[in-house]
Parts: sequence; C-alpha cells; structure tokens
Amino acid sequence: MAAGMRFLQLFAAVLAFCFAPAKSNWIPATATFYGGADGSDTMGGACGYENLYNAGYGINNVALSTALFNDGASCGQCYVIICDTSKSDMCKPGTSITVSATNFCPPNWDLPSDNGGWCNPPRHHFDMSQPAWENIGIYRAGIIPVFYQQVKCWRQGGVRFTINGFNYFELVLVANIAGSGSIKSMSVKGTNTAWIPMSRNWGANWHCLSGLVGQALSFAITSTGGQYLVFQDVVPAWWQFGQTFTTWRQFDY
Repeated sequence: MAAGMRFLQLFAAVLAFCFAPAKSNWIPATATFYGGADGSDTMGGACGYENLYNAGYGINNVALSTALFNDGASCGQCYVIICDTSKSDMCKPGTSITVSATNFCPPNWDLPSDNGGWCNPPRHHFDMSQPAWENIGIYRAGIIPVFYQQVKCWRQGGVRFTINGFNYFELVLVANIAGSGSIKSMSVKGTNTAWIPMSRNWGANWHCLSGLVGQALSFAITSTGGQYLVFQDVVPAWWQFGQTFTTWRQFDY
C-alpha cells in the first residue's frame, strides 16, 4: 500500500512538472465559474451569440474581465487555461481546457479586487462555464489561480452571418470564426453599392447605416490575426432581418 501511494505521489509530481508553465509564455490570472452544472445559464451574453451551440461555440465558454474583454473586441477569441498547482491544492494537475470568449464579467465595485471583485480592473480573470472550469479545478474551491495563453481557434464549418436591424440600419452578428477568433475590421457591399465600412456596435455585432434590403450582400473581413477574406454574395437578395447564413469559408489566423 505504501509503495503504491509513493508511486501515485511520484506520478503526480511528474505530471505537475510536465505541465508547469514557462513564465515567459504564460500569463497569470484567476478563474471562477457560473452557469450551473450544465452550463445552460451561459447562453447569450455580451458578445451577442445567443445560443452558443448554434453559433459554433458550445459549452466550453468564458466571460472575460474588463482587462481582457476589450470592449467586445475579444469576443470569439480562444484561451487555453491551466490551474497553477504551485499556489493551490484545489487544482486538477496535468489538465487544461480551451475556452471561447462569449461574455463579459463586469466589475463589482462594492467588493475589493482581492475579495470578491474578481473582475475589477486591472485583474485578468476568467469566469468560466462550470463544465469547463471543472476540467481544471475542484468544485468546492470556487476560485483558483491559473495561467493562460491566447491560442488559435478551431471551428466546425465556416463563418456565420446573422442579419438583424431594420430599414436603413443593418446589424450583422459574425460568429464561428476560427484562427484568431475575432474581427479587426469589416465592410459590406450590396449588389448596387460600393464597399461600405462597418463599425463594431456591441460584442460581435457590426453595423452600417445603408439601405441594403433587396440586394445580395458580400462581406470583407480582416481578422485580428491580420487575415483578409471576402465572402462574396454570401447573403442572397431575398434575405430578411433575423436570418442566419452559413458559409464554407474560414479563417486560418
């Protein structure tokens, strides 16, 4: 029995060593969880994706603190997170989880940053779905110290466009982006127009003030990774507000 326990302790130590982050490559942060055991309460959120399964993100999602959310510019980005075993015995050693940014964790100015105000600036904090969090932390801990890196996103299928708004206000939600996961700039072109620059409205929603009803729509997007793609006539002329259109094209970076 003693020999078996000694082996398990040695094995755990080896795992901790193998997964210990190089300080130069990883950034320290903290992590909590929300949304319940099935993660259902993480649907929706400040990025505007609504049903995260339909949008291509699933249950491994996270709400970012102010310092990470960047006013919505980080929506869709991916992060690999590991628990810092050197600071907590509430970690699950040798494990990691990759999550997608889908929501905002607002500051709580009524609580100090080191005692409840976990998302207060300038803290780097991840409020993860419970299923994602439990890959790296023990439930009763509540909060754990972590290391993270932003990593490439992998998605199934192509980029998706949901056309919202009304009349001369087009609000376009762009989802399921691979590569860097997020958008730096975006333009739209109707059948009868030149390219029209769009502005980030909120989260992953971009808007323009143009009369485009009845025209096929093309989108030109530059990802935050610097890749430029044109989605030619991805929205047919018969589109209506509220519809989603899926493409076959995807970002690599």
